[in-house]
Amino acid sequence: FGIASDENFVITTTNRKEITEDNFSELVQDGVTLYLLQSVDQMLLLATKERIDFLPHYDTLVKSGMYEYYASEGQNPLPFALAELIDNSLSATSRNIGIRSIQIKLLFDESQGKPAVAVIDNGSGMTSKQLNNWAVYRLSKFTRQGDFESDHSGYVRPLPVPRSLNSDISYFGVGGKQAVFFVGQSARMISKPAASQDVHELVLSKEDF
Repeated sequence: FGIASDENFVITTTNRKEITEDNFSELVQDGVTLYLLQSVDQMLLLATKERIDFLPHYDTLVKSGMYEYYASEGQNPLPFALAELIDNSLSATSRNIGIRSIQIKLLFDESQGKPAVAVIDNGSGMTSKQLNNWAVYRLSKFTRQGDFESDHSGYVRPLPVPRSLNSDISYFGVGGKQAVFFVGQSARMISKPAASQDVHELVLSKEDF
């Protein structure tokens, strides 16, 4: 790597956790991406790219695209799909100190790219590990445990009460990824964790599945 013998450096995960003798076996596993940096908070000079590999749950093949919930209730599915996307923002901003900002934009100007639905919030943001976990189909935020890092750490499901901006829209159990692929052909998530200078981007498409 061309490191001088008198030069200090650190090795970190993409979440900027420094690899040490104590946590080596926990953090360094097959397929993990590591950074070799001069310091933990060093700015990256170039964007890095990381491929996410996972085995989809069998429900991906059995239930994806069928939307049994919508059919059994006889409801228009679009509001429920949008509600799932908004629910991610509600959870992400639930612990904000100050204003909670959630914007929904419908983009139809094809000179700027393909038509899209954009949900933008000022929540806590997700690390690369949390984005990876979100990508695992049918792995809900209520069942992520053990080796999985929750996409909303410390999230507590509200008591059954009339729906409000502080309650849990995804109580209906549709799932954010299923909602995304009902509305469109691909998903692009861009997130900056509040405690980090790094911006993480995840791209999923129906073709990839």
